[in-house]
Amino acid sequence: MAKDPTSNSKPEVRIVNNEPDQVSVEFLEAFADAWNRHDVDDLMSFMTDDCIFEASGGKDTCGARYEGAEAVRKGYARAWNDFPDAQWNNAHHFVRGKQGVSEWTFTGTNSEGQRSEVNGCDIFTFRDGKIHIKNSYRKSRPLF
Repeated sequence: MAKDPTSNSKPEVRIVNNEPDQVSVEFLEAFADAWNRHDVDDLMSFMTDDCIFEASGGKDTCGARYEGAEAVRKGYARAWNDFPDAQWNNAHHFVRGKQGVSEWTFTGTNSEGQRSEVNGCDIFTFRDGKIHIKNSYRKSRPLF
Protein backbone atom coordinates (compact mmCIF):
# COMPACT_ATOMS: atom_id res chain seq x y z
CA MET A 1 0.00 0.00 0.00
CA ALA A 2 1.43 3.37 -1.04
CA LYS A 3 1.84 6.16 1.49
CA ASP A 4 -0.63 9.03 1.20
CA PRO A 5 1.51 11.99 -0.04
CA THR A 6 -0.76 14.46 1.79
CA SER A 7 -0.26 12.77 5.14
CA ASN A 8 1.86 14.61 7.72
CA SER A 9 2.67 11.50 9.68
CA LYS A 10 6.28 10.44 9.86
CA PRO A 11 7.29 6.86 9.30
CA GLU A 12 7.76 4.82 12.42
CA VAL A 13 11.40 4.40 13.32
CA ARG A 14 12.35 1.39 15.37
CA ILE A 15 15.76 0.96 16.86
CA VAL A 16 16.60 -2.66 17.29
CA ASN A 17 19.49 -3.47 19.59
CA ASN A 18 20.88 -6.74 18.31
CA GLU A 19 23.50 -6.70 21.07
CA PRO A 20 21.73 -6.00 24.36
CA ASP A 21 24.93 -6.66 26.28
CA GLN A 22 27.04 -4.24 24.27
CA VAL A 23 29.73 -2.46 26.27
CA SER A 24 29.85 1.36 26.31
CA VAL A 25 32.49 4.04 26.79
CA GLU A 26 30.95 4.65 30.24
CA PHE A 27 31.61 0.99 31.08
CA LEU A 28 35.31 1.45 30.24
CA GLU A 29 35.42 4.71 32.23
CA ALA A 30 34.10 2.86 35.29
CA PHE A 31 36.66 0.08 34.70
CA ALA A 32 39.47 2.68 34.57
CA ASP A 33 38.18 4.29 37.78
CA ALA A 34 38.41 0.91 39.52
CA TRP A 35 42.06 0.63 38.43
CA ASN A 36 42.86 4.01 39.94
CA ARG A 37 41.10 3.07 43.19
CA HIS A 38 43.12 -0.19 43.26
CA ASP A 39 39.82 -2.07 43.69
CA VAL A 40 40.42 -5.59 42.41
CA ASP A 41 36.94 -6.79 43.46
CA ASP A 42 35.31 -4.08 41.36
CA LEU A 43 37.69 -4.79 38.44
CA MET A 44 36.73 -8.45 38.46
CA SER A 45 33.02 -7.53 38.26
CA PHE A 46 33.76 -6.23 34.73
CA MET A 47 35.37 -9.52 33.62
CA THR A 48 33.93 -12.80 32.33
CA ASP A 49 34.56 -15.88 34.48
CA ASP A 50 36.95 -17.28 31.86
CA CYS A 51 38.71 -13.95 31.30
CA ILE A 52 42.22 -13.47 29.95
CA PHE A 53 44.71 -10.73 30.80
CA GLU A 54 47.86 -10.23 28.76
CA ALA A 55 50.09 -7.87 30.73
CA SER A 56 52.52 -5.46 29.07
CA GLY A 57 55.60 -7.07 30.56
CA GLY A 58 56.64 -10.67 30.88
CA LYS A 59 58.84 -13.38 29.42
CA ASP A 60 56.42 -14.44 26.68
CA THR A 61 55.79 -12.78 23.32
CA CYS A 62 52.42 -11.61 24.68
CA GLY A 63 53.95 -10.37 27.95
CA ALA A 64 52.59 -12.32 30.91
CA ARG A 65 49.34 -14.20 30.23
CA TYR A 66 46.81 -14.82 33.00
CA GLU A 67 43.84 -17.09 32.24
CA GLY A 68 40.74 -17.47 34.39
CA ALA A 69 39.31 -15.16 37.03
CA GLU A 70 41.63 -16.17 39.88
CA ALA A 71 44.79 -15.84 37.77
CA VAL A 72 43.64 -12.48 36.33
CA ARG A 73 42.88 -11.21 39.85
CA LYS A 74 46.48 -12.03 40.86
CA GLY A 75 47.86 -10.42 37.70
CA TYR A 76 45.92 -7.23 38.36
CA ALA A 77 47.06 -7.09 41.99
CA ARG A 78 50.67 -7.46 40.85
CA ALA A 79 50.51 -4.02 39.21
CA TRP A 80 49.92 -2.43 42.62
CA ASN A 81 52.58 -4.58 44.27
CA ASP A 82 55.14 -3.37 41.71
CA PHE A 83 53.91 0.27 41.79
CA PRO A 84 51.92 0.95 44.99
CA ASP A 85 50.89 4.44 43.80
CA ALA A 86 50.01 3.32 40.24
CA GLN A 87 47.59 5.51 38.29
CA TRP A 88 46.27 5.45 34.74
CA ASN A 89 45.38 9.02 33.75
CA ASN A 90 44.44 11.03 30.63
CA ALA A 91 42.26 8.13 29.50
CA HIS A 92 40.42 8.01 26.19
CA HIS A 93 38.10 5.11 25.41
CA PHE A 94 36.64 3.74 22.18
CA VAL A 95 34.09 0.97 21.73
CA ARG A 96 33.02 -0.66 18.49
CA GLY A 97 30.85 -3.74 18.75
CA LYS A 98 32.71 -6.50 20.56
CA GLN A 99 36.01 -4.64 20.76
CA GLY A 100 37.31 -1.56 22.52
CA VAL A 101 40.44 0.44 23.26
CA SER A 102 41.54 2.50 26.23
CA GLU A 103 44.52 4.84 25.87
CA TRP A 104 46.15 6.20 29.02
CA THR A 105 49.30 7.52 30.69
CA PHE A 106 50.63 5.25 33.42
CA THR A 107 52.47 6.78 36.39
CA GLY A 108 53.89 5.04 39.40
CA THR A 109 56.80 4.69 41.79
CA ASN A 110 58.37 1.30 42.50
CA SER A 111 59.65 0.11 45.89
CA GLU A 112 63.12 1.48 45.10
CA GLY A 113 61.75 4.99 44.56
CA GLN A 114 62.11 4.94 40.77
CA ARG A 115 59.32 6.60 38.79
CA SER A 116 57.63 5.46 35.62
CA GLU A 117 55.56 7.63 33.31
CA VAL A 118 54.60 6.04 29.99
CA ASN A 119 51.76 6.04 27.50
CA GLY A 120 49.93 2.82 26.87
CA CYS A 121 46.71 1.23 25.79
CA ASP A 122 44.47 -1.74 26.40
CA ILE A 123 42.77 -3.61 23.60
CA PHE A 124 39.60 -5.34 24.78
CA THR A 125 37.45 -8.16 23.47
CA PHE A 126 33.95 -8.16 24.97
CA ARG A 127 31.51 -11.00 25.49
CA ASP A 128 28.10 -10.99 27.17
CA GLY A 129 28.49 -7.36 28.27
CA LYS A 130 31.81 -7.94 30.01
CA ILE A 131 35.52 -7.93 29.24
CA HIS A 132 36.68 -11.33 28.04
CA ILE A 133 40.23 -10.33 27.01
CA LYS A 134 42.32 -7.37 28.22
CA ASN A 135 45.49 -7.08 26.17
CA SER A 136 47.76 -4.36 27.60
CA TYR A 137 50.55 -2.45 25.85
CA ARG A 138 52.79 0.36 27.04
CA LYS A 139 55.82 2.25 25.81
CA SER A 140 59.22 1.08 26.98
CA ARG A 141 60.96 3.90 28.82
CA PRO A 142 63.69 3.78 31.48
CA LEU A 143 62.65 4.46 35.07
CA PHE A 144 63.80 7.79 36.46
